[in-house]
Amino acid sequence: MSLPSHRHTKASKRRRASHFALDKADLSKDKKSGALHLNHRAAPDAAEYNGKAIYLKPSKRKAEKAAKRLEQNKKAKQA
Repeated sequence: MSLPSHRHTKASKRRRASHFALDKADLSKDKKSGALHLNHRAAPDAAEYNGKAIYLKPSKRKAEKAAKRLEQNKKAKQA
């Protein structure tokens, strides 16, 4: 393995590292739920983003389908 040909001084190291600073995350509020989320990303537990439906995790989708089936069964029993 080769070695560096020149020593990096403390000053040059600090000048290079001046670009490593982290920026604060910009947060937005969800219009419906009021939850904070990162810009250009859906809020946690949101069903839609920019007026379009988004993917739901399978467990949530199963729960929604089960709830619909229960409602349909209740309506069928009442009729």
